[in-house]
Amino acid sequence: MPIPKVADFTAPATGGDFRLSDHKGEIVVLYFYPKDNTPGCTTEGEQFRDAWKKFRKAGAIVIGCSRDSLKSHENFKAKMNFPFELISDADEKLCSQFDVIKMKNMYGKQVRGIVRSTFLIDGAGKLVREWRGVKVAGHVDEVLKAVLAL
Repeated sequence: MPIPKVADFTAPATGGDFRLSDHKGEIVVLYFYPKDNTPGCTTEGEQFRDAWKKFRKAGAIVIGCSRDSLKSHENFKAKMNFPFELISDADEKLCSQFDVIKMKNMYGKQVRGIVRSTFLIDGAGKLVREWRGVKVAGHVDEVLKAVLAL
């Protein structure tokens, strides 16, 4: 089965618009998370931050994505000292493209939200691996291992 190519996209991000095609030849680790400044999302971001140099050394960039506003992202990025950019997907176009919005139970209520997911896109723009319904513990190490295997 051929590996699907990820459709090019442009999205507003900290540091200016992010366009996938601008990163041809680079491995892209795109991770979706539910919300800035929440415990699991903060921990996941910190782990990507702490492993960032290893990802860069392996020829990969890391970019986070949630539905939060650019202002929220700017504050979150500064507060957490993230060396990577964050995409604001307020209109859910990117979330739809990667099918990460689902109905979730939160405190007994059904809410639409982002299911924590990570996508590994190779330098040719092909989706080589995806993780859905991610548990934060050990996840970043697993993604790094997959990057190093490319």
